[in-house]
Amino acid sequence: MKGGTSRLISWGVLLLGTLILFWLGQFWRFRIDLTEENKYSLSPATEEVLDQITEPLHVDILLVGDDFPGGMRRLQKSLEETIRTFDAYSPERITFSYFDPLSVSGEEGQQLILDLNEYGINPTDLFVGQDAGQQVMRIFPGFLISDSEYETGALILKGEQGMSQEQVLNQSIENLEFELSLAIQKLIDPAANSIAMIIGHGEMSEDEGFGLVEALDGRNELFKVPLEQARSPDDLDNFSTIFIQGPRESYEPREIYLLDQYVMRGGNLVVLLDGVAVDIAAAGGEGTLAMPMELGLDNLLFRYGVRVNKDLIQDLNFGYFPVMGGNFGNQEQIVPLPWPFYVQAGRVQNHPITKGLDVINFRFVSSLDTVKADGVTKTPLIFSSDFARILPGPTRVAFRGMETAPDVNLFGEKNLPLAYLLEGEFTSLFKNRFVPDGFDKSEFLESGTGKVVVIGDGEIFQSQRSLSDGSPLALGEDPFNQVTFANRLLLRNLVQYLNDPEGIIMTRTRSFKIRPLNKVKVSEQKTFWQVTNVLGPVIFLLVFGLIVAALRKRNFSKKAA
Repeated sequence: MKGGTSRLISWGVLLLGTLILFWLGQFWRFRIDLTEENKYSLSPATEEVLDQITEPLHVDILLVGDDFPGGMRRLQKSLEETIRTFDAYSPERITFSYFDPLSVSGEEGQQLILDLNEYGINPTDLFVGQDAGQQVMRIFPGFLISDSEYETGALILKGEQGMSQEQVLNQSIENLEFELSLAIQKLIDPAANSIAMIIGHGEMSEDEGFGLVEALDGRNELFKVPLEQARSPDDLDNFSTIFIQGPRESYEPREIYLLDQYVMRGGNLVVLLDGVAVDIAAAGGEGTLAMPMELGLDNLLFRYGVRVNKDLIQDLNFGYFPVMGGNFGNQEQIVPLPWPFYVQAGRVQNHPITKGLDVINFRFVSSLDTVKADGVTKTPLIFSSDFARILPGPTRVAFRGMETAPDVNLFGEKNLPLAYLLEGEFTSLFKNRFVPDGFDKSEFLESGTGKVVVIGDGEIFQSQRSLSDGSPLALGEDPFNQVTFANRLLLRNLVQYLNDPEGIIMTRTRSFKIRPLNKVKVSEQKTFWQVTNVLGPVIFLLVFGLIVAALRKRNFSKKAA
């Protein structure tokens, strides 16, 4: 009787304790991450985003397949783990399921693929080893996330040029937190950042701002701003970022003063500036001269710590430009020829803006130099290859130069900076100078902490046009070579960083170590470890059971005696 009562009390205590723990678990959650890189922990910025979730979310994982090689399967499982981690920190449920876009056929399936393309999710051909050889599998390495009203998505397989397949996969896994948290932020926080595109000086001559408008969707609202209509620096304070894209006409002193005071007040200024003017339409025959331009912005940038030189960069890592190659029958033949003025830059800084970006396309880019500017940190973001050269302006630009192969011996420059990020305490260009007429001197600021980005290509964020109907293409699409460059992702990361440098963009700096197995040891010790892992647990359980049985037999033998 006593033994039965004791067992009943024990089971009651166990049940009560379980219920108490379950009840406490509804109010107090905790996780312990014992991994070296805190792989299962989230950044404070991501936790802030998750705290704002007010309804359940669902993620459709588009990376579907059972026969993936090990690396792709690791990316698939890592996305699952990241979603589960988000769910653990979120006040509302975040569920997931697998969805294969190729399972939808007909016109509906074609429309779905076009919709995925709007999110930047493009199909990738994956080679899978089979017994009879290799099989090509088309995959969509991305995800869709939705709430009760809206949906968005993102591509997760991204990497830099020259990376091995393992490095690309590892970097993609590192960026999963950023991609997922950014998608959630788009759903739950529709408030837009106001971005100004300066007009009135020949800016955006090619696409009239379509490249920015198309790429900066979601949480950004863009305005074309004629700077000459601004009456005071207060008129620019509502804009989180100001873009100057490839001007062709000079800025007036009062306009430069407005931009300067905008930076002094903590604004973000992005200057896309050509050092020389190139008329590509006149490059036939003997060609045209690329002439230096004086736009009135040189002194402003020089005070901030950078200079756009009056030259052009050529790079052997180049793109192609189509030229007429004669007629075939009654059809004009267009032949793509190497064009070293179109620089395809795949070397980037390990910075939240550029980490993991693929090739970025520059069309006629000028070199940049830095100068002394106390209190300003200058970070180069994008570089040329190891085989580049600088042509000082004025320089000739002619299609005729495509007829001969470039002389490699002339391309002796390497790692030329093509873009700079300037941060810190800036000193005003108008310090110890007269303030332009019409401005209140009492509101003048001699210094301030803004951010400035300078790129030596005024068209880097301008879209190109379709060869068939002349309509503007998505930013980064090349109409001649049927490839998509990373210009669009560069723009999005840039705006994200400028608006919130300590936010979720910082999760792009996470780094997971690649710990490959020692192939020599695997070859030499494969059988030993297979036998150990298969038979080891069985032998351990048998020995443990025999020991327990022997102890129980001995104890009961003593009681019987």
